[in-house]
Amino acid sequence: MSDQGNPAPESQSFGEALAELDRIVAQLESGQLELEESIARYERGVGLLKALQAKLADAQQRVTVLIGELESEAGGPGAAPGSAANSGDQGATTEEVPF
Repeated sequence: MSDQGNPAPESQSFGEALAELDRIVAQLESGQLELEESIARYERGVGLLKALQAKLADAQQRVTVLIGELESEAGGPGAAPGSAANSGDQGATTEEVPF
């Protein structure tokens, strides 16, 4: 198999794995590979895709946690620092602001 020299998809950075996946797609679309090599490249691509999806899910989870931390520090969901919900000015609403 030609992928023996390639690092495990999980150990690659997101950018490295994505670039390799792009190369594999281009190779497969070229139609220049033999059947066995096409299958090997496809299998490698599937492994890369799974690793990329896992990295994206992890990043999404991290962002969700950070957003939750910011919201709890700001006084709740949707409360931005300096907003009415955070400043104690509960009387002002967007309906009362003339446009």
